[in-house]
Amino acid sequence: QVRWVESGGGLVQAGGSLRLSCAASGRTFSSYDMGWFRQAPGKEREFVAAISRNGGITYDADSVKGRFTISRDNAKNTVYLQMNSLKPEDTAVYYCAADRNTGRYKNANYYSNPANFDSWGQGTQVTVSS
Repeated sequence: QVRWVESGGGLVQAGGSLRLSCAASGRTFSSYDMGWFRQAPGKEREFVAAISRNGGITYDADSVKGRFTISRDNAKNTVYLQMNSLKPEDTAVYYCAADRNTGRYKNANYYSNPANFDSWGQGTQVTVSS
């Protein structure tokens, strides 16, 4: 079974940047569409961004559009989330998620539903101070 290990979280001032990474332990990384979600205390898990298995299609939540960029390097079995112009409201635990389903029509609505993802990383804390 593939394990997902996130890194790159931390404390940053508003306006700063962080890059999150999520590395896969197995050799089947390119078989997964990948997503990033976040969850703040007392709130539901929220979609942030998603990328198709070949990297050709990406989706971003409106709340992060123009500030966050999802990318992947299949040779390194890693998906990234570059976060710029961070705001205090971006404070949350960030999770990477993997979707191995095929044969389904996938659009932004599909990827925004956490139930469509098969496996998850352990989460990494991002805190943005004002």
